Amino acid sequence: MITLNLYYTGNAGSAMEFVREMESSGIADQIRREPGNLRYEYFQPFNDPETILLVDSWVDQEAIDMHHASPMMAELARLREKYDLHMKVERYVSEALGADEKFIRG
Repeated sequence: MITLNLYYTGNAGSAMEFVREMESSGIADQIRREPGNLRYEYFQPFNDPETILLVDSWVDQEAIDMHHASPMMAELARLREKYDLHMKVERYVSEALGADEKFIRG
């Protein structure tokens, strides 16, 4: 699994407005239904009301590449521009927990 943490930062509540439009327009749900998407959820940090975190997980790089090639990416770019958002991205590749698993309470 590959997880991307995308931090969208704007001004005067624009990042939250972006999320509201992504959800109300159905774009977020369309992405959630794309083949290989495992998670597409927005969060807001307590200490930064102008930033929204998107946790976006995919089964593999091929699924991400298909998503990036979809027409939805043009709509995402248009909305990021509309709300004047800036982005920071972190990428994580999951692996088996191994010895760390004993510290996880399910």
